[in-house]
Amino acid sequence: MNRRNNTNLPDFILIGLTDSEETQLVLFMLFLLIYLITVLGNVGMILIIHLNVQLHTPMYFFLSHLSFLDLSYSTVITPKTLEGLMTSTKCISYMSCFTQMYFFVFLGATECFLLSSMAYDRYVAICNPLRYPVVMSTRLCCSLTFGSYLIGFTDSFTNVFCMSRLHFCNSNVIHHFFCDTSPILALSCTDTQDIEIMIFIVAGSTLMMSLITISVSYVSILSTILKITSASGKQKAFSTCASHLLGVAVFYGTMIFTYLKPSKSYSLGKDQVASVFYTIVVPMLNPLIYSLRNKEVKNALSRAMRRDEGSRQLK
Repeated sequence: MNRRNNTNLPDFILIGLTDSEETQLVLFMLFLLIYLITVLGNVGMILIIHLNVQLHTPMYFFLSHLSFLDLSYSTVITPKTLEGLMTSTKCISYMSCFTQMYFFVFLGATECFLLSSMAYDRYVAICNPLRYPVVMSTRLCCSLTFGSYLIGFTDSFTNVFCMSRLHFCNSNVIHHFFCDTSPILALSCTDTQDIEIMIFIVAGSTLMMSLITISVSYVSILSTILKITSASGKQKAFSTCASHLLGVAVFYGTMIFTYLKPSKSYSLGKDQVASVFYTIVVPMLNPLIYSLRNKEVKNALSRAMRRDEGSRQLK
C-alpha cells in the first residue's frame, strides 16, 4: 500500500468513543480498572492452572490458553484506547494500525476454534467418560490448540492482505476507537466489494464452523444428560459445561452482531458499544466466569491462599 500516493495526510486518526472530556475521564478510569482486573484475572488463572497438579487436565489446558488469548486480546486494544482517552493525540501510524488489526483478527479467530475444542472436550467427558483419558490425550489437545492458532493466523493473514490493497484518497479519520475492518473499509476510495465478500466469507466460515462444532457437541451433551435418571447426576453433568456455555454465548453474541452483516450497515454507536463489550469487557469476564462457577479452581485458589498464609506465619 503506497500511502504517500493515496493520501496527503500522514497516518490514520482514531476518532475515539466521545468528544466530551468529562466522559473521556470516566471511561479512562473504567477501562483502566477493567484492564487491571483482566490482567490479574487471566494471569492468575494461568498461574493457578500451571502450579496446581490437580488442574493438569485437558479442560484446564484449554482454559489456560483461553486466558492467554484473552490477556493478549485485551492488551492489543485497551492500552491504545486508554492513550486516546487521555491525550489529544489520536493518530496511529499505518503500520501500527494494520498490526493492531492483524493481531485482533488473529486472536479472535483463534479463540473461536479454541472454544470449539473446549466444547469437544466437554462432549467426550460427558458422552464418553470411560474413554475420556484415551481420547483427550496430550497429543490431541496440543493438536487442537495448534490448529486453532494456525486457523487464526490464516484468517488474519487473509484479512490484512486484502485490506492492504485498499487506497485511501479522501479521509484518514477512522470512526472507531481501534483499527477494525468495517470502519477502515468505509474510508477506502476504491471499490471494496470483492474484498468485502472475501472477508465476509473468511469471517463467516470461521464463525459458522466453530459454532456448528459447538452446537453439535452440545446437542449430543444435552441428549446424554436427558438420559441420566438421577437429578443430582443431571445437575453435575450440566455444571461441568455451564461456564463454557455462558462464555460462548457472551463471546459469539457480540461477534455475530458486529461482523455477520454487510459493512454498509455499520453503525458508529451500536457497533462501538458491541466492540467495547467483546474487546474490553469479555476478556475480563472469562476468568470470573470460569473461576466463580468452578469448584476445582476455587479449591485450588483456596489452597494457594492457605499456603501463602502459612508461609507468612512461619516467617
